[in-house]
Amino acid sequence: MTAQISLDRLTGLIAFARAASLGNYTSAARSLGVSPSAISKSVQRLEAQLGLRLFARTTRSLTLTSEGRDLHEKTLRLLRQAEEIEQTATAARSEPSGTLRITAPLPIGVHILSPAIPKFRALYPKLSIDLRLADQHIDLIEEGIDVAVRVGELADSRLISRKLGWHRIAAFASSDYLSRRGIPLHPDDLPRHDCLTFRYQSSGQMLRWPFKVGTKIIEIVPHHAVVADASDAVAAMAVAGGGICMSPTYVAATFVKAGLLTPVLAEFAVDLFPITALWPESRRSNPNVKAIVAFLQEVFPTPAPWDVVMANG
Repeated sequence: MTAQISLDRLTGLIAFARAASLGNYTSAARSLGVSPSAISKSVQRLEAQLGLRLFARTTRSLTLTSEGRDLHEKTLRLLRQAEEIEQTATAARSEPSGTLRITAPLPIGVHILSPAIPKFRALYPKLSIDLRLADQHIDLIEEGIDVAVRVGELADSRLISRKLGWHRIAAFASSDYLSRRGIPLHPDDLPRHDCLTFRYQSSGQMLRWPFKVGTKIIEIVPHHAVVADASDAVAAMAVAGGGICMSPTYVAATFVKAGLLTPVLAEFAVDLFPITALWPESRRSNPNVKAIVAFLQEVFPTPAPWDVVMANG
């Protein structure tokens, strides 16, 4: 006899699995593109249908009950099998089509990926793009992401990776600021300057400014005049003459090219972390993933155009 499951119950299982993995209805709703109330109602219906209490709820988070933990494990296995079926069907196609879900940090998404996506869609018009930009690292498999662009060395045996380029950061200031306050010639000069620094949204930690001094790399957290949690905000303040900032070169390059920012302490700049493309093992043969990974390697050439601007700046 063929097993049957209602569409409503399957929807409830998906909502439950995502809420359990992410810890709250809001994050689950965002990842599935629905409202938090829709997630909540789906989970409540599922609990009523099963006659089980799956979550111990608080005002801020969800904690799985013992029955919920057992169902979560089984539901994840079911969804992984469904994912394998989808990927097998997708791999049978030769032409990229459907929805391609990409995640990246906000600055990379805004300054590098977004300007390149129209060209990519011109190559593959049957593809639609779902671009998700955030500082927080999400679980690609849990959230159904096809490809992630990440900064840093990341180890996950479930993922395939390919290095795209370097996340190079350097110090910048406006010519107006430098004419008023002087040009720093060594990182030791920074305490005499107004420093505009960046704070990570995900951890609340201040960016440590790296410099290569001789054969060593030193990291400092300068006394700051202003701190902000967005790279573009820090760069904008530097353009306005607010002080010296430490910025990714792909953020600052446009301002340098326009004469609005000048690199400082350039001889001490460091290639801090690799920029890497990551995708789940289950998507190894996915034509959409193959297409975007090949395209990303064109978007991140060597040398990168934003670093060429720095060299000429």
